[in-house]
Amino acid sequence: MKKLVFSQLRRHYPQKPFTPLSAWRGWYSSDSQFNSNPPSQPIPIQPVSYPVKPKDEPTSDQNQSPPPPQHFPQSQQHPEQFRTNPPDFPNQQWTREEIRYVKDSPSISPVSYPARVAPLPEDRVAVEEESPTPDEKAMQSQEMESRRIQAEYQASRRKALEEEAKTPFPKLIKSEKREKRPLFDLMDAIRQVKANARKTFDETVEAHVRLGIPSSRSDLIVRGTLTLPHGGKKVLRIAVFAEGADADEARAAGADVVGGSELIDEILRDGKVDFDKCFTTTQFFPRVVKLARILNNYGLMPDAKQGTVVSNVSVAVKEAKKEQIKYRMDKSSIVHVGLGKVSFTEEILRENVGALMNSLLQAKPAGLKKTSKYVGYVSTFHICSTMGNGFPVSIQSLSKAEDHYDKVYLKSRA
Repeated sequence: MKKLVFSQLRRHYPQKPFTPLSAWRGWYSSDSQFNSNPPSQPIPIQPVSYPVKPKDEPTSDQNQSPPPPQHFPQSQQHPEQFRTNPPDFPNQQWTREEIRYVKDSPSISPVSYPARVAPLPEDRVAVEEESPTPDEKAMQSQEMESRRIQAEYQASRRKALEEEAKTPFPKLIKSEKREKRPLFDLMDAIRQVKANARKTFDETVEAHVRLGIPSSRSDLIVRGTLTLPHGGKKVLRIAVFAEGADADEARAAGADVVGGSELIDEILRDGKVDFDKCFTTTQFFPRVVKLARILNNYGLMPDAKQGTVVSNVSVAVKEAKKEQIKYRMDKSSIVHVGLGKVSFTEEILRENVGALMNSLLQAKPAGLKKTSKYVGYVSTFHICSTMGNGFPVSIQSLSKAEDHYDKVYLKSRA
């Protein structure tokens, strides 16, 4: 018995150190004060009995009234909702485990709905239609328009999908290659140009030459001055800066303005010029430099590269009277030159084309590979009128025209 009491003390007060038996005598003594004598008899322990759980008894009659609800003891009762209103089902007695799982389930009672029948047309009540307001009309029209647009979009989309379904994927489209136009002989091309020139004015015959020079090569620029054997109808005023015998030769050749220091002073004083082209001799050129600012404004400053600083004044004036033409290769390596009028004869236009080809061969850059006259230099040659179609010309016929010009005009002068 003592061991049992000590074990209980240690159980409830484990943090306190062990005390001797004399210190605990007051706890189990019958007197309120401390008694050193232990009790003569032990404290009796009374047994506790619990009611036996009744067993389910089968019922013989189904119409027999259900047994009264089973109330669990206080120690075995369920939560508050089952304590106040315990479940009551016929022919069944619930256990604690069963009540635990159905404590939150709501009670379901059968519900019946009346049968629904669609009304017949004659059963419907006719409702008088009220006339819509302007705002309602606008909203209805807007809604109809949106429906129409949506229907059109869906129809177009459906059509596109049908076309895509018909077309196999991927679809390879072969590119159409342009057929090369046949090359014309020079005389045939001139005839075609004259036949297609149907405007009321006298159109200009133009030549467009594509050169085989890369546009990135700024050092290979083709430019020059062309003297046509049969010039246009324009009359040019020629000026010559010279003195003495050179001035007399220029007047004899047909120069319009001839002068020396007095002509230079006059231009410096007025700041204007009244001529279309000017020449000077090599000896007199240093004096003409004074007029550089004025002449450059008109593009008339004499230059040896342009053939305006000459030693033979008479020949230069006669050539200038035949109308010299300046040309220069553009950024796309093409030279554009006017060769005359449509009213000119075929032979005259052919000789002018020969003069152009001779000038292009003389202006051929030195840095270009020289395989032959035309290969690698002249790529294509087209001739046309101002408002007409262009016709490609063969290189063979151009070579023949250049040879004819060389024999008739250049060798005869030599």
